[in-house]
Amino acid sequence: QVQLVESGGGLVQPGGSLRLSCAASGRLLPIKAMGWYRQAPGKQRELVATITNDGRTNYADSVKGRFTISRDNAKNTVYLQMNSLKPEDTAVYYCNAEYSVVAGSLWGQGTQVSVSS
Repeated sequence: QVQLVESGGGLVQPGGSLRLSCAASGRLLPIKAMGWYRQAPGKQRELVATITNDGRTNYADSVKGRFTISRDNAKNTVYLQMNSLKPEDTAVYYCNAEYSVVAGSLWGQGTQVSVSS
């Protein structure tokens, strides 16, 4: 099956860091951008960061200066370095890959990030 598999989530204290990874498995269609989204309990899924294949990035205001998105196009892999984590960063983080030649996108199943003392 074609999948995006997130890893690196866990429980961390406020001010700590985590590095999330999203790796493709199976045969993946061509993509033009990848990104991270998150969804906290009772809230809608929201953009965290995106990166295009030519390196352009976009961040939610709430994570600017703290999170960094990067990618390895050869591996169809995206990373999210999360520093200075806050309790409000607690959410399930989902990886996304936007197809370049067909409509739609591919979602991972998510990885839990919990920031708590």
